[in-house]
Amino acid sequence: MSAQPKRFTEEFKIEAVRQVTERGHRVADVAERLGVSAHSLYQWRKRYGQADCTAVRREADQAGEVRRLKAELRRVTEERDILKKAAVGSMGHCNTFLLILNDGGFTNGTNGTAWAYTRRQGGGL
Repeated sequence: MSAQPKRFTEEFKIEAVRQVTERGHRVADVAERLGVSAHSLYQWRKRYGQADCTAVRREADQAGEVRRLKAELRRVTEERDILKKAAVGSMGHCNTFLLILNDGGFTNGTNGTAWAYTRRQGGGL
């Protein structure tokens, strides 16, 4: 009776390589547990190890991007809430009055109205 060589699926090979690369197990130990030769496991690590590292690096980059976007969303949401409260507090009346000096006149910063300023009008200013 001749011994047929064992065929392993891609998933099996990748998982075997992960046990060595990610979990830190020795090649000889993993090979013995799984019933494969150490030589096969080294070949699989050569083939699948680099692709696995690239995928892990890509996942880490994506996780960093998600963290950054969540922080930005939190900041923007807080800013929006502050602006909402300010808008609700000033509905129907003006809480502040801002005068902006323009060429020859003032502008009311709250509603955009403008008027000319003369020396007689500005006695107190």
